[in-house]
Parts: sequence; C-alpha cells; structure tokens
Amino acid sequence: MTFVWPSLLWLLLIPPLLLALYVWLLSRRKKVSVQYSQFALLKQAMGAQPSWRRHVPPALMLIALALMLFAAARPMALVKLPSNKQTIMLAMDVSGSMRAQDVKPTRLVAAQDAAKAFLKELPRDVRVGIVAFAGSAQLAQLPTLSREDLVTAIDSFQLQRGTATGNGIALSLATLFPDDGIDISAMQWSGSGPLPRSRPLGEAKAAEAPKREPVAPGSYASAAIIMLTDGQRTTGIDPMEAAKLAADRGVRVYTVGIGTVNGETIGFDGWSMRVRLDEETLKQIANRTAAEYFYAGTAADLKKVYES
Repeated sequence: MTFVWPSLLWLLLIPPLLLALYVWLLSRRKKVSVQYSQFALLKQAMGAQPSWRRHVPPALMLIALALMLFAAARPMALVKLPSNKQTIMLAMDVSGSMRAQDVKPTRLVAAQDAAKAFLKELPRDVRVGIVAFAGSAQLAQLPTLSREDLVTAIDSFQLQRGTATGNGIALSLATLFPDDGIDISAMQWSGSGPLPRSRPLGEAKAAEAPKREPVAPGSYASAAIIMLTDGQRTTGIDPMEAAKLAADRGVRVYTVGIGTVNGETIGFDGWSMRVRLDEETLKQIANRTAAEYFYAGTAADLKKVYES
C-alpha cells in the first residue's frame, strides 16, 4: 500500500495525544470532585449505571478522527483483477482456386462478405488478427480492436498461386505467441519432388525459445483460430504438424471448408485445374485441436458458420 500524501500520516499522532489528555482529565477530575454528603442516597435513587458507557462517545470520536486522518493521506493499493482478453485469428485462403464461382459470386467474395459480417457481430472487446495464405502466409493485420482496419485488410486480398494451409495456422500461432520462436521459414517446401511431412515446427529455434510444456487441446481460452480454405495443400508446412503445434498450446483451430464437394474447373494465368474441397484434412485439423469443422457450400452456409 502506498499513499498520495504520506506526510499527513504524522497527524495520526493526534488521536493518541487526545486519548492521553482524556485519561489525564479523568484522573484530575477525581481529585477535585465535590464530595456530596448524600451521595450514597443519590446513587441509590439513580440506580446502578455502567461506568464504561460514558467513555463510548469519546472513543468513537477518536476512532473517527483517526480514520479521517488516515483517509486524508490518500492510501492506494494495486489490485490485480482477473481479465478475459480474447483474440481471434482469421486465417483466410487467397489462393487462385478462390476465384471459383460454385459459391456465388465467387468463393473469395463470399468469404470476404461473411468475414466482415462476422466482425460486426463480434463483441467490441475481442481482438482480431488476419492471416492471408496462398503459396505462403502473410500477416494482413495484427490483432486489433479496430474493425475499420480489419475490413480494410479483408478488402485488400489479392489472389495468388499455391495453398499452404499449414503456413496459415503456423503464422497465426506465431502471432499469438511471439516469444515461442516458431520458425516458419525453415519449414517451406519448394514444390519439387514429393510433398514431405515437415519436421516439428520450432525445432530450428529450440535453443532460443523457452521450453513450453504441452497442455490439453482446446484448454487455452484466450485465443482461437478460424481457418477458411477451399483446397488441398500444395506447398508449405504440413497442416497436421501445424495442428499439433496448436493443440500443444491449447489453441482451437476451427476449420471452414468453402466450395462444393465436386468442385469446379477454373483457369488461371493460362492453366486450368479442377479445385475440390479437402474435407478430410480440415476435419482432422479440427479434431486434433478439439475444435469443429464447418462445411460452407453456399454463401448462406458460410454466413451461418460465422454466426455460430
């Protein structure tokens, strides 16, 4: 405890001095009191009266004075109150397959509209960050309370080649836990040769980062990741390794599959391909992190997902 005006605490000597003065006056009064010849008869007529009651008013006055002087010094104490600050990371797919029109008007536009509607319904004290991923992942917006900045980031998405779903999860985690030394650059896959399983994330910086003991999946209530994607991983970090990283930190990764099961053939920069929804991987990611998987085959479905 501290005081704004600690010098006023010297005034707390006043109540003890007044108490000493009161005791002295009582003793002096006994010496000079007038002796009544009929005092015994007077006392008998009045009845027995407790002698301590006459000291109650002075005692209350001294206590009140001491409390008043203590309050005048302005005591202060630092009290830590429990808080529940929540952060949501939106990991959104901006790969070329998001131009498909099986979800009208396009998968990307439907995802953008649903994300902005989601932000409007979210409590204002929840921070939101945005990660955009295609062939790699970029932090489009640091976690913030500004809904205007988030909408600007969502509207600025540009389609790119590749789908690195694992990178989207890993960068979201690196944003939530900046001191954990999560190394994303060391986990990239160039696209040549078979698609490898990545070594455990963060291994390259294990010596630098503090050791974190794994916790129960889904036990971290202060943050969550919502990943929206439409396609299979074609590059980057193994999404199941990224999911394990999230599970070890107790972060839930809610996955949203956008698109139709049959997919659609699209053209992009002189090439064409059929883009299908990889529901199996998205379900595995959600299950690994004690979260849920949602299927959004239409724009209306996508809106319902964000509402839930």
